[in-house]
Amino acid sequence: MSETFDGGSEGVPCVLSEDVTAFMMDRTLPPWAMGPIVAAMVEIGETRGLVAGSTAAEGWPECRLLPLGEDGALGIIEYVIVKDVLPPQVIVTRILLY
Repeated sequence: MSETFDGGSEGVPCVLSEDVTAFMMDRTLPPWAMGPIVAAMVEIGETRGLVAGSTAAEGWPECRLLPLGEDGALGIIEYVIVKDVLPPQVIVTRILLY
């Protein structure tokens, strides 16, 4: 898939915050969590942050929550859609595992 950043319908980069980077590198991260997290981040990037099933924060629609796993059984991924930078991107700000 090629990426376009001129308002087209192609994906955008999915960037990790410093906290999420540290979380993903933590040796205590359960092995079962890596696949669903990476799959969710790919879907976030491919849909430009508008993943089916994600919800927007009240008063801040760019901030979204995405249930992780079937019906959110694994946790939640929080991210922010940033359209006013070049290229536009999505920043994953927090991951909460249950």
